[in-house]
Amino acid sequence: MNAALPKSDMPDFINTFRIRVAEDLNMLATLHDREPDSDLLAELKKIDFPFCLTLTSEKHSDSETMVLADAMFLLQQSLENLTVPVEQNILDDLAADYASIYLNHNISASPEESVWLDEDSLICQQSMFDVRTWYENYGLEIPNWRLRPDDHLVYELQFIAQLLYRDERLETLEKITVFMDEHLLRWLGNFGERVLGRCDTQYFAGVAALTAAYCEEFREILAEILEQPRPTREEIEERLKPKQSQAEEVSMNFMPGMGPAV
Repeated sequence: MNAALPKSDMPDFINTFRIRVAEDLNMLATLHDREPDSDLLAELKKIDFPFCLTLTSEKHSDSETMVLADAMFLLQQSLENLTVPVEQNILDDLAADYASIYLNHNISASPEESVWLDEDSLICQQSMFDVRTWYENYGLEIPNWRLRPDDHLVYELQFIAQLLYRDERLETLEKITVFMDEHLLRWLGNFGERVLGRCDTQYFAGVAALTAAYCEEFREILAEILEQPRPTREEIEERLKPKQSQAEEVSMNFMPGMGPAV
């Protein structure tokens, strides 16, 4: 039996906004999901990425992170410098940089939340189980946590996109702010800065910086839409002690395919 969708309590322009941001987040997840091939890079150039994204200007400056406009310019420059079809040596460099960041952890910039929040910087710690509970609350689970843990950046971006697609209630946007405050944004800025400063290619520097800046900007806009000021880091940490259980029994479905196609 399928429950009826709740009546929308969003104005039309906000409803359109949430769908477009969901598409953007899935696109960003794609860029972190795998090494780019020539077809993906050609498509990004064709659609004028990243200036085709919904959020294209920086409003809320943060001295500790690269602002959105700068991050977009950095990634755009890396794409503009590519010829189509992309030369094999460039693809090899990108594949090596992807492996260095996401697979071998050569630059100590893990895309997994636990590594950033655990005292011993270990994978598959409490953060992973907390994130898993969030997924379970919405009837979602990942295909294989041993291959890619629940708290991986790709899954956290896809999860927020799933919530944006799910319904038209402002309450859902409020849930998204909680997830971002308690999980994604507690570590994404550090990940973006680490990759920006240590990776070998302008492309992945731009991808990491753009993702961090985009999510920060989106969170600021949610604060404006909901008319709820963002909590401070100290307030978030206090709220997490002790962590409240949100578990409830629902049927399970796999998360959407890893790295949706552009």
